[in-house]
Amino acid sequence: MTTKPVQVERPGRKELGRLLLETNSMSSDWAPTFAAVDRTVLLPDLVWPFDVETGTSMPVNKTRDPDAWYTAADSNIPIVTQWDDGQHTGTNPGKVSTSSSSAPSVVYSLLGDLDMDEGMTVLDVGTGTGETAGALTHRTGAHNVVTIEVDRAVSHHARERLCAAGLYPEVVIGDGFKGHKGGGLRDRTLATCGLREIPGAWIEQTRQGGLIVTPWGTHYSNADAVARLVVRDGHASGHFTRPVQFMKMRAQRLPRIIASDYVPADGVGSADTSTTDVIEEEFVTGPYTAGPFALGLRVPQCTQAVADKREGARPVWFYERGSGRSWACVMFRDGERQARVWQSGPRRLWDEVETAYRWWEEQGRPTHDRFGLTITPEGQRAWLDDPADSWPL
Repeated sequence: MTTKPVQVERPGRKELGRLLLETNSMSSDWAPTFAAVDRTVLLPDLVWPFDVETGTSMPVNKTRDPDAWYTAADSNIPIVTQWDDGQHTGTNPGKVSTSSSSAPSVVYSLLGDLDMDEGMTVLDVGTGTGETAGALTHRTGAHNVVTIEVDRAVSHHARERLCAAGLYPEVVIGDGFKGHKGGGLRDRTLATCGLREIPGAWIEQTRQGGLIVTPWGTHYSNADAVARLVVRDGHASGHFTRPVQFMKMRAQRLPRIIASDYVPADGVGSADTSTTDVIEEEFVTGPYTAGPFALGLRVPQCTQAVADKREGARPVWFYERGSGRSWACVMFRDGERQARVWQSGPRRLWDEVETAYRWWEEQGRPTHDRFGLTITPEGQRAWLDDPADSWPL
């Protein structure tokens, strides 16, 4: 390999490496790569560390506050590096984060899922800052790594920083959804952006027995999981490994739901009403829990929107994606044993969601790693425990 290790002596970074090993986020065979590829050499001077608990980001400038900048870089947190597809200016956060450096625990968990040996070839989809491309280059050699990024400015920055660090993967500007045809079949394909559909091009460009590792989810919520798929005979199939959240691939973003396009101006009065005994505390769970992920697998073309609780009441909305305009709302209230439901349109969305929820409960509330995904030329299918018992998505 042609890389030159980056010597790092910062106590915070040493502590981060220890944390990754102790939490099993990083296997010991990736520790030399972590020591050699320091994400500080790949980050821009102006960054926005993301606070997972509050869901907010604040600007940190390396020139003005180097201590805060290095503290953020040496922490197990995601760091936003671009807003609004590069149209953002100034130091305050923009509207939508569109490129970032993922939390190190997420990065090295993904790398561990690849089961990489030295000399294997890999396509890295979504260059970002170049951290995964740099780690892969250190592990398997520069001539074995191609990294592709749709954003020209992001790709240019990554190439410059990678080269300055002595890391020389092939850096390509293009649509990662189409893969990259040069170099023949690859052993591994890794994506560091969220997908809703896995392209056939990735299967075609990955060798028999090779792996595709990618964040994947439905439009129901942002509750994604990492799919680890084995490629065989033009198909790809495998279990999910763990929950995760990633920025969506630009080619697969959907427009934001506008409630007024669904619900009449006079409110829910014209909708059909009913009640449910589903319990809020069991239904409305955190972003990394299995419930929303499972519901997304069972209720197609549906997006859930959970509102903040006010004065003891929390509405949860459901909107049909696509050409339909069906919608539903369930209102949970503190102290009430039943919640009121409103539904409108050809689809009874809450009925579908409640049926899926009851199914998930009957199966023992399975976690992400019991579910799996199979990709064929005919489309995508999900399954629980056994690929032979699958359903279309």
